[in-house]
Amino acid sequence: MKRFVVGLIGFLFVFSAQANVEADTLRDEVLKDLKENVLHFWEKYAVDPSGGFYGMILNDGTPRLDEAKGVVLNARILWTFSTAYRLFGDENYKHLANRAQRYLIDHFIDKELGGVYWSLHADGTPLDTEKQTYGMAFAIYGLSEHFRATGSTESLMQSIDLYKVLETQVREFENDGYIESFTRNWQVPPKYGYDGTGLASKTMNTHIHLLEAYTSLYRVWRNEGLQKRLNTLINLVVDKIYNPETNHLKLFFNNQWESLEDIDSYGHDIETGWLLTEAAEVLEDKALLKRIEPIAVNLTDAALKEGRNEDGSLIYERHGADYQRTLSWWCQAETIVGCVNAWQISGNEHYLHAADKTWEWVKARMIDKEHGEWFRSVTPDGMPDLKTPKASMWNCPYHNSRMGFELFLRLSAY
Repeated sequence: MKRFVVGLIGFLFVFSAQANVEADTLRDEVLKDLKENVLHFWEKYAVDPSGGFYGMILNDGTPRLDEAKGVVLNARILWTFSTAYRLFGDENYKHLANRAQRYLIDHFIDKELGGVYWSLHADGTPLDTEKQTYGMAFAIYGLSEHFRATGSTESLMQSIDLYKVLETQVREFENDGYIESFTRNWQVPPKYGYDGTGLASKTMNTHIHLLEAYTSLYRVWRNEGLQKRLNTLINLVVDKIYNPETNHLKLFFNNQWESLEDIDSYGHDIETGWLLTEAAEVLEDKALLKRIEPIAVNLTDAALKEGRNEDGSLIYERHGADYQRTLSWWCQAETIVGCVNAWQISGNEHYLHAADKTWEWVKARMIDKEHGEWFRSVTPDGMPDLKTPKASMWNCPYHNSRMGFELFLRLSAY
């Protein structure tokens, strides 16, 4: 019988034979979808012969040749195929990872003023040159994973350079944390956010992905300063962003960490639970992990209780008294990983069953069996949104591929 040592209370849980079978089946089905559907779609449709990857791919795989190319999409492709190569050794994955690395370094990095451009024209020339901290986080995430997979010292050095830019230009020293947006030459913009309409100088979303980026970089660069900043980021998420009264995350803040809006984002809640756990594990800090694990489970519980439908799907968010009940692809992927994480922390098979139920819903409603990949959105009544592109500034192979990688590693090791 397979066993897993659970860190929350230090006991040895012995999972039931039924749970072992359920976990094995879940892992195998997700892995098959990852290799034969998700990664295959991007191999087949994403490569732009003129350079890099298309900025938009419609639901049926048709590229929009004149569409802008976003740094988040490129960096997430870089991370995805770097990880795929590291885990599975397929040279095609390495080729795509190298292509994404080269394009990011040659076109997105601002070699004069530091940081990365938010977007490029289709021909690779700068379009939106403002500096978004979110974009820099994903550049670090992708480049550090490329080094981990291929040993490219260029990728490691570029990751470290971006980390230093974040610590000198982006970090807010009086209250700590990281400012959301800057002009190209690091001045405060008229409005924050990638769309230039936001009032929040700090956001949950940027901080959890900085947490993810610093975790990835620390795996391959055991720098004392980075270690301290990663530890600080964990504590900022727990002490400033996490609300222990509701077990949800607060989303938008001013410099003083005062919350600006009343929103619960269920997918981010579950995602943050397992990202916090991962960061504490990478730091190898047992006391910190003991503090984090109950929070990860609480975040998962609250999201499942308040945002999950009876069929296993997770809705998007609550904003005041209104609920956005759209069923987004990334929320389902994060639900599955977060539930497996909660199961492995607690030993409670309820979470494994919850992950499996969401996966059954994904198979029935979200996987595009005609054109490949997943639909990016499904309506509350279960109909796919065929107008939403599979690739765009935000739509990418990152969430559902990361789910596949996580389940492959987690459910092959217990």
